[in-house]
Amino acid sequence: MLAPLLFVWPISIALTHYFANNVASYPYDQALREHVAALSRQVAFVDGEAHLALPGLAEVFLRADEIDTVYFHLLDADGRLLAGDPELPAPANPSGLARGEFGEAQLRDDEYRGQPMRIAYLYLPQPGEAGASGEHRGVLLEVGETTEKRAQLANKIIASVIVPQFVIIPLAVVLVWFGLSQGLRPLTRLRNRIEARREADLSPISLGRVPEELRPLTEAFNSILARMQQNVSAQRRFIADAAHQMRTPLTGLKTQAQLAMRETDPGELKHALRQILTGADRASHLVDQLLALARAEASDRAPQALLALDLDHLLREVVETWVLRALEKRIDLGYEHAGKGLIDGNAFLLREMINNLLDNALRYTPVGGRVTARVAALGDFVVLEIEDSGPGISEDESLKVFDRFYRGEGTGVEGSGLGLAIVREIAEVHKAAASLRPKARGAAEGEADGCVARIVFPAHRPPRQPVQEPVQTGFA
Repeated sequence: MLAPLLFVWPISIALTHYFANNVASYPYDQALREHVAALSRQVAFVDGEAHLALPGLAEVFLRADEIDTVYFHLLDADGRLLAGDPELPAPANPSGLARGEFGEAQLRDDEYRGQPMRIAYLYLPQPGEAGASGEHRGVLLEVGETTEKRAQLANKIIASVIVPQFVIIPLAVVLVWFGLSQGLRPLTRLRNRIEARREADLSPISLGRVPEELRPLTEAFNSILARMQQNVSAQRRFIADAAHQMRTPLTGLKTQAQLAMRETDPGELKHALRQILTGADRASHLVDQLLALARAEASDRAPQALLALDLDHLLREVVETWVLRALEKRIDLGYEHAGKGLIDGNAFLLREMINNLLDNALRYTPVGGRVTARVAALGDFVVLEIEDSGPGISEDESLKVFDRFYRGEGTGVEGSGLGLAIVREIAEVHKAAASLRPKARGAAEGEADGCVARIVFPAHRPPRQPVQEPVQTGFA
């Protein structure tokens, strides 16, 4: 705050000096005008020649100035001195001065012996006669004085204004410093409270001693801390659950390896190795699911480039890659074509989503069952459905299946419990809604109820083209 103050202060002094000179000159200018007006009444024209009849007492009164020296003179149109003081500087062109209206005195500045002077002049036209050009010739009456009184008055005005500033401005600086230090003290205390916290302390800041001005900022900071606390808690749960889930296949692998080391029968050894391979496949699948979930979560936090794509075409490509897996389990894997389904999406993440939905459906569908994939365009939405003929799901379970590591009870199907959690994360990236519900009644007799996994996407909306106005031509 001192920098602009130090910049404005010299400007203030310059303006004060300018206005002080104007104010100091005004009364003395008025006095000069009165003097020249009074002298003009003593000028008389006799036989075409101007005479100044000034009584001695009047001249003494005119020159009665204890500080400045007063001069006056009367000049004809050619600049010749008719009366008065020759010391008073005459104008270079007496007839060229601004004459104004008759009887109105004008002012000008000049110098005499290096001293500035203020001069009031009045043009007095000669009555009756006119010159060759038709203009009336006349005389010029001037009264001038030095400017010492003006300078003294201007200095007094400047001193009366500037001197208090030398007291007021330092006092203002002290008061501003004191006010800012007191006003920022609550912010300093808040900063110290935050800096004194432990690195792992994400608890909200108490609003008890927070000033009213800082309360919105503190509440926003507490909101950030709450979100960080949720993220940290979710990461801790994820790490704990992942460690627990990884411990099971690793323990199984270790057990099978120990049994294989004790076996001498080739048949039993081969069976143990097959169990180790199965356990390794499960561990590898779990790791792949964990990595896919981490990618989906990172995509949810970071903005993704979503491009227009045909979800129906993408679904068909992914379904074709699962045909062999379905044939191995003797499951009828079907794809229903229902036209294009344009959405804004990330092809890589959507493939991961469809793979997890098909993997989940094929795992829970028994031998001889059916899995059907379809895409339907419904107005402003595009719906992806994966329908299976598995054991079905209850309404209560349908709210839990998207939680991490949740697996339905009594199904006897092994899995990581991450597939549908990945589906939900990818759906949130695409602003879509994911659900898993029991299949609608009306299935064929003897067929299991099954489930329908449904993802509802916002349909792609092409950007609006600017409307071009028709070009106006000169033809009708």
